[in-house]
This record gives sequence, C-alpha cells and structure tokens, in this order.
Amino acid sequence: MSLVSASTLKQYLPEIQGTNLDAELTLLIARVESFIARYLGFSLPDTSTVYTLDESTYTLYADGPMYGLSYVLQCPLKPIVSITSLHSDPDRKYGTDDEIASSQYEIFGELGRIQIKDDSSETFDTGYQAIKIVGTFGYNTSNPPSDLVHAICVYCSHLQRAKNSQGNQSITQRNSTVSLSPRTMPEEVKEILRGYRNVSTIF
Repeated sequence: MSLVSASTLKQYLPEIQGTNLDAELTLLIARVESFIARYLGFSLPDTSTVYTLDESTYTLYADGPMYGLSYVLQCPLKPIVSITSLHSDPDRKYGTDDEIASSQYEIFGELGRIQIKDDSSETFDTGYQAIKIVGTFGYNTSNPPSDLVHAICVYCSHLQRAKNSQGNQSITQRNSTVSLSPRTMPEEVKEILRGYRNVSTIF
C-alpha cells in the first residue's frame, strides 16, 4: 500500500480536477515509491517482488555490531517497527540456542539500531552473516513522515507534468525554443531523502 494517495498528490497538481485520472496517478505513485524505496536502500520484502516503503517483513543479515560498540547493532534497514527474532551465530546455523531474547535488547526504531541492555550477558558475534534479523521495517501508511510524503509528491508531479514532452529536450512555442528540465530526480527531493537513506546505500 502506498504512503501517498491520489487525492494528496492532486494538491501538487491543481490543474487536475475530478477523479478521472485517479487510477493513473495511483499507478504513478506506486512506481515512484518503489523507485524511492530502492534509492533509500530497501531490499525486497520476504513475500513480495516489489520494492516498497510501507511496513513489510524482512529477513536481514549483518556481519557484526557497530565498530567500537560491540553491544549496538546497526540494522541494514530503518525504521524498525518490530523484531520477530534475532540470532547471533558465526556458524550461521541460527538455532534456538543462538537466539537473543527480546528481553535482552532495546530497539531504537528510527535509527534502525538494536542495543544489548547493560545488564545482559548477550553479545553480537562478528563474521559473514553472523547476525540474522527477522522483523518488520518501513513506514506506517496511516501516518508517514510529512517530509517524505512531500518528496514523493514533488517527484510524482514532476513526472506527471513531463508526460506530454517525454523524450524531448526542448519544445517550440510561438517561434521560441524552450529547454525542458531533465527527467531526473529533482534536487529538492534528493535533499529530503538523504536523511532517510539506509546504511547500505552509497551517497
């Protein structure tokens, strides 16, 4: 399910009135949100072949805790909604003996971090895919971050308005040539999304 509705997007497209284009706009939103999910570094959810921003279940792996902070795990994705299971095993068997109970750690959802409690004897191992995380990650569709919604709407409106001139670098109007803006992601959108990118992405 998308974070943005057609009615919200139309606030950025005042030239579109009524509901005749709602289905088309809904498809555009879905494509843009999928692209943004990939841009932010989201992997595919466990039960889907489509990249998404909304809350979904993922099985993730990490090679170890944060450097210099052996009790803090930076998950590959954020935000964390909930953790179903957490295993630490350099042999990658992920058996019941290797599971870290939820009572032994705290979750810092917006940061995408899991921290072992001070009074716990549990530790995070280091090694290739030594840590396995199963949980729900992503954004609540009923209350998504307002600046993320803004970024999606700006990008969608940019692409919607460019449809009539798709493939052209310029157009001629009244004997004058007008250069068109590129169809790439607007800088305004990139600036907003920068703070939402996951640790696995390259800036």
